[in-house]
Amino acid sequence: MNKTYMAKKEQVERKWFIVDATDKILGRLAAQVAMILQGKNKPTYTPHVDTGDFVVVVNVDKIKITGKKLEKKYLYHHSGYKGGLRATSYGTFMEKYPDRLFEKVVKGMLPKNRLHFEKKLKVYAGPEHPHTAQRPEPLDIP
Repeated sequence: MNKTYMAKKEQVERKWFIVDATDKILGRLAAQVAMILQGKNKPTYTPHVDTGDFVVVVNVDKIKITGKKLEKKYLYHHSGYKGGLRATSYGTFMEKYPDRLFEKVVKGMLPKNRLHFEKKLKVYAGPEHPHTAQRPEPLDIP
C-alpha cells in the first residue's frame, strides 16, 4: 500500500523568487503569488505545513488595474468610534501606497490560519530591493 507524503517542517526547502509587476493585472498576479506563498505549485504541498517560497515583487507602482476599479472600488477601515468608517478608493490608495495595496490584495487571497504566509511576501514600489543576498530567481508570471 502506498503512503501519502506529508512534508515535515524541518524538511522544507524554501526558494526566493523575484517577480516584476510591470504591466501585470493586479488580481491575476496576486492569485499566482498567493499560490507560491502557500506552496501549492510544488508536489510536496501539505495543507498543515508551510511549504511555500519567499516572493519579492518589484515595480508594483506600474501594475494595471482593469475596468473602473480605480474610481469605483474602495478599501474600508473603521476607527472604532461611532461614524468612524473610512473609505479610500483604489486610485487614491494606489497613488500613495501601491505596495500596501498589493499586500492587502494578496493577504485577502491567503487562508486565515496560524501559518502566516504573508510574512514571506516582500513588496516594493520601485525596481530596487534589499534581498540580493538571497539570490532570488526571476519568475515569469504571464
